[in-house]
Amino acid sequence: MKYRLLAVMLAFIVASCSSDGDKDYRQENEAEIKAYIADNNLNAERSTSGLYYVIEEQGTGIEINGYSNVTVSYKGHFTNGVEFDNTGDDFTSFNLQEVLPGFVEGLTYINEGGSIILLVPAHLGYGSNDANGIPGGSVLVFEVTVYSPEMIAEKNDEDIAAYIEAEGLDATKTESGLYYVVNQEGKGAQPTADSDVRVAYTGYFLDGTKFDESGASGLEFNLSQVIEGWKEGITYFKEGGKGKIIVPAHLAYGTYNYDRIPGGSVLVFDIELIEVKE
Repeated sequence: MKYRLLAVMLAFIVASCSSDGDKDYRQENEAEIKAYIADNNLNAERSTSGLYYVIEEQGTGIEINGYSNVTVSYKGHFTNGVEFDNTGDDFTSFNLQEVLPGFVEGLTYINEGGSIILLVPAHLGYGSNDANGIPGGSVLVFEVTVYSPEMIAEKNDEDIAAYIEAEGLDATKTESGLYYVVNQEGKGAQPTADSDVRVAYTGYFLDGTKFDESGASGLEFNLSQVIEGWKEGITYFKEGGKGKIIVPAHLAYGTYNYDRIPGGSVLVFDIELIEVKE
């Protein structure tokens, strides 16, 4: 994940509805979409709204509705092939209420784990007004895969493995999917999953971008009140211990955007267990 936060969604943010005086592109959009379908030999279906779509993989996960939180990878381009956005090998998470009507409708035809091609006419996209570099009246083509939790976990694990290799870390993987590195084991008390502790930490993403830190004096908290990756990970250290915890999304904030943390993110923490309170 490239951790562009909401910047990756610029191609999706819902534009204002067209006013009565704006040009209606439906007829010419329809002709453009039909030509694109013919040129690319697509077996597309048309909905009553005017959206065209091709289901490439239905998916076996949870059914998607117009209010779902989703994690997707996608490529967005015009019918001439020119791209306007692309997540590449990454993914991004958002609620469907935040995106274009055509995108919302299209994803409701598949389940988590599915993939679909959407051919979005202007009245279901940005209308007749220019927006975010997209000319008014444009037909938008999206090639979308919706990640299931299992797919996110698999991608997280691949990314963590690549990070560990690149950083030359001697990391241990637990049954839960957590990774940890003990640089200094410590000699004091060892906490349990509900201990009160003081921990100094720096939190960052796999690309090195920092999202949080405690300062040298650390913060006090009970391990039962933090993310699962911390609840487990801190227990591998003794008081005075130092190291690293690498937390996949299912042991952190899952698929939901949380503050400055995009859904699906792997979180890396450099930690020092300063104190275990009796």
